Amino acid sequence: MKYAFPLAAVIALILIALIGVQIPGMQYLFGVVIPYLAVAVFIGGFVYRVVHWGKSPVPFKIPTTCGQQYSLPWIKQNKLEAPTTTSQVVARMFMEVVLFRSLWRNTKATVYDGPKLTYESSKWLWLFGIVFHYSFLVIIFRHLRLFMEPVPTLVVWAETLDSLLQIGAPLMYITDVTILLALLFLFLRRLSNPQVRYLSLANDYFPLFLLLSIVTTGVLMRFFLRTNVDIEAIKQLALGLVTFHPTIVADISALFYVHLFLVCVLLAYFPFSKLMHMGGVFLSPTRNMANDSRMKRHINPWNPEIKPHSYASYEDEFRADMVEQGIPVEKELEPQAGETA
Repeated sequence: MKYAFPLAAVIALILIALIGVQIPGMQYLFGVVIPYLAVAVFIGGFVYRVVHWGKSPVPFKIPTTCGQQYSLPWIKQNKLEAPTTTSQVVARMFMEVVLFRSLWRNTKATVYDGPKLTYESSKWLWLFGIVFHYSFLVIIFRHLRLFMEPVPTLVVWAETLDSLLQIGAPLMYITDVTILLALLFLFLRRLSNPQVRYLSLANDYFPLFLLLSIVTTGVLMRFFLRTNVDIEAIKQLALGLVTFHPTIVADISALFYVHLFLVCVLLAYFPFSKLMHMGGVFLSPTRNMANDSRMKRHINPWNPEIKPHSYASYEDEFRADMVEQGIPVEKELEPQAGETA
């Protein structure tokens, strides 16, 4: 059921947009109102999650270390895996965010007959993971041409490089192919790997199905149903959205509204899903803290102020109970009124 529910949800979203835009006047809802709401939810949710994480207490220094920490001068330190300075932490974060270094170092454990446990390389996951993220980034950057007039030179260069392997007309973008392959690999991996399949939940499959649907509708509009899509009307709508003067002047295409609606759902879903690792990676104490717990004392700023309580004052407070329980005390109980010493 964890496959069926996400798939049914995405199919339902597609049908809602496909049927909804056939109703007169609903194009404005799907083309203007919902995009503005989705962007507002995305920004508000993103800021809320980041601020909430930023306020979370970090009682201990817990950086992940996979190498030799700073020690004696003649022992070589692994500065990326056990950073002790701010610059080393920044370098580690850069390698993590830009090159997915921890995923590159990932290995898979397999048990064979014997029993025999082996650790093997898992570079395919790193490869398709980085291909997906960079393809997605390039596609988003390319779409800026719809929201800007004139189109910036960097966007034109990105389009040119992305369509370097020109095959037919219209131009085939490399990222359209690579993102589909990467998404299919990530989906099939969850099905074929027993351990990953067991751990996967419905909220792991939903974004995969949603992203596959967004990419598929985009490819259909560009290569197969291009004659039914009014690019000029889309450009005018996009420019109107960013200038807060949106207008819908033509029957663009039902498929376009499906594509736009799915993108809006992704934006609204993003801050409340596992996709928020995009912002969370910068706030992870396992990555953004220096491994210098032996050099500097880490004091948790969220700890309440604790007033010193000496043993003498502790005994003064509980002396009667201690004597009653037969616990030795340094001072004898003072005689009560009416008692003889």
